[in-house]
Amino acid sequence: MCPLPDKIVMASGNVGKLREIARIFNALNIIVVPQSDFGISAVEENGATFAENAEIKARHAAGVTGLPAIADDSGLAVDALGGRPGVYSARYSGPDADDQSNIDKLLHELDDVPDDERGAAFHCTACFVMPNDADALLAAGEWRGIILRERRGDRGFGYDPVFFDVDIGLSAAQLTTADKNARSHRGKALQELARQLSSA
Repeated sequence: MCPLPDKIVMASGNVGKLREIARIFNALNIIVVPQSDFGISAVEENGATFAENAEIKARHAAGVTGLPAIADDSGLAVDALGGRPGVYSARYSGPDADDQSNIDKLLHELDDVPDDERGAAFHCTACFVMPNDADALLAAGEWRGIILRERRGDRGFGYDPVFFDVDIGLSAAQLTTADKNARSHRGKALQELARQLSSA
């Protein structure tokens, strides 16, 4: 792996993700810029795992820009649904899915599930690649919780309003960015990726 880069392109246009990722990598004096700044559109995520999708996105962004790239793929695995929505979390409610429709579908499917059987985990795999480098750095993180019956909080994105961290008694959407990074699947994966980069 090459020396620590000054700038990394993030293979996502998600503002929430950019905020979380930039906060972690700014500590390494690395500027994180979204791929939308380069006019890059999303690539098809046809991998079977979070790791495969993360690498697909990172290699696409690095190939187009010629810059080091970082990507993550994450999703919610609900115990009572056999691990769904999993890698399909972002498009769970169909091709025109958004956060609200995905949450609506999830809550509907869990309507008859008792409170003590609503366990779930957010999973994330983060990937860093250099242009034209066959090697990729990968790091994974998990965040356990339960699925609420209604939304709580107005921060975050995705399934955050219905994901409840039992240990602290708050939903993911009630946490500040700093507190979320300290506990979340994405925060754990990115912190580990940052550690790997700084020690490479």
